[in-house]
Amino acid sequence: MIPTSQLTEPAVRALVEAVNAHDLDAFRAALAPGATMSDDGSERDLDEWTDREVFSSNGHMDIESQTDDGLSLVAQYRNDTWGAMRTTWAFTVEDGKVSRFDTGQA
Repeated sequence: MIPTSQLTEPAVRALVEAVNAHDLDAFRAALAPGATMSDDGSERDLDEWTDREVFSSNGHMDIESQTDDGLSLVAQYRNDTWGAMRTTWAFTVEDGKVSRFDTGQA
């Protein structure tokens, strides 16, 4: 596993650290205004999805690998709802903030 401190892209690192710390304020601070996301190819409401899949269910990411200058991750993701699963994450970063992420099962 890759420690979050070794993630290449600072905006992605901030978002992953916020998820793992269950810090909603830091998570929101890592996002660009109007940020969007998809899960398994379906567009989702970012606030609703992150509340359900991350913050109210104790989500956590253990990073297996990073590519694309740190904008693509493979992670073991776990939460209290679904348990553990291998996932992919692709990020778009604009002006130092995550403006979009796409996640799904690997």
